[in-house]
Amino acid sequence: MDIGIPLRDLGQVDSSALRDVILSVDEQYWLENSYRQKAFDVHAQTQSLMMLFVDTERWPDIEVSRESGWDLLAETAMPLMESILREFYPPGGTIIRAMAAKLVSGGLITPHFDKHPSFHAGHRIHIPITTNPRVRFMIDGKPYRFEVGKAYEINNQKQHSVMNKGKDDRITFIFDYVPADHIQAA
Repeated sequence: MDIGIPLRDLGQVDSSALRDVILSVDEQYWLENSYRQKAFDVHAQTQSLMMLFVDTERWPDIEVSRESGWDLLAETAMPLMESILREFYPPGGTIIRAMAAKLVSGGLITPHFDKHPSFHAGHRIHIPITTNPRVRFMIDGKPYRFEVGKAYEINNQKQHSVMNKGKDDRITFIFDYVPADHIQAA
């Protein structure tokens, strides 16, 4: 969604329980669902624990499916997402995507903007799980540093990219929330 600015800092969040769960997940689960990596070239160097995903072929009819990551993440992720939504967004909308996304060490997400109409209607919220000083997140040509223990909304209608030149993987929990008034307008 075009929020009028490149990045909105949503402040401190207690993501420690979600971090513990994500970091305890066996490596095999990260490789289970490769839809994003195959469907979107920019995500080829990422891995995902998909929790919720919208059927983009049926848009604007919202049909969200629980993916394999639901059983792994929902118990800790849902309360965190709900607390952010209660504080910053109007009630009555729908979470259409939720996932842990890993950009592997040395990986790159090339410059892009999110094109599907669902991205125009939804707020894209990032909760950093791990990062390192050599991760660079660019939005609209400017670098941003995301801190663990905070949440951010990115303007996914601006060109954005991520580069991880560090030795450690960078993991972010991402979810998309479509407010009720955007659902009806879609």
